[in-house]
Amino acid sequence: MSSNGKRFNSSALAEARSQVTNSNSLNLWFSRFASRTSQVVGHPYMFLFALVVLVVWGASGPLFHFSDTWQLIINTGTTIITFLVVFLIQNTQNRDAKALHLKLDELIRSHSPAHNDMIDIEKLSDEELDQLEKRYATLCQEQRVRSSKKKSHTS
Repeated sequence: MSSNGKRFNSSALAEARSQVTNSNSLNLWFSRFASRTSQVVGHPYMFLFALVVLVVWGASGPLFHFSDTWQLIINTGTTIITFLVVFLIQNTQNRDAKALHLKLDELIRSHSPAHNDMIDIEKLSDEELDQLEKRYATLCQEQRVRSSKKKSHTS
C-alpha cells in the first residue's frame, strides 16, 4: 500500500500541476508574482534601498523648504507600496500555511518514510494545493472507514 500511495500521490501531484499550468489562470500568475515579490521585498538589500530612499528624501528637505508637497511625496509613496505589499505577502503566507498543513497531514498519514513528492509543495499554486487538499480529505475519510470496520470486527 505504501508504494501504491506514493505512486498515486506522485501522479496526483503531477496531474494537479499539469492542469493548473495548462489553464494559465490569473491565480497561477498572481501566486507566482506574489512569491517572487515577497522574496524580493524580504531581501536585506531591499531594506537598505528603502533606507537610502528615506535618507535622500530627508536630505532633500532643505532644497524643497520642507514643503507640504515634499512631505506628501513620501506619505503617498509609502502608503501605496505598503497597501500593495500587504496583499502580496498575505497571499504568500496563506499558500505557505496550506502547504505546511498538507505536509503535516502527509507525515501523520504515512507513519513510515514520508513521500518525497511533498517536499516542495509550498511552491505550488493555490489550485494545485486545493487538489492535494481534496485528495488528503478523501484519504482521511477512507482511513476512518477502515478503522471503524476493524473496530467492529474485533469487538
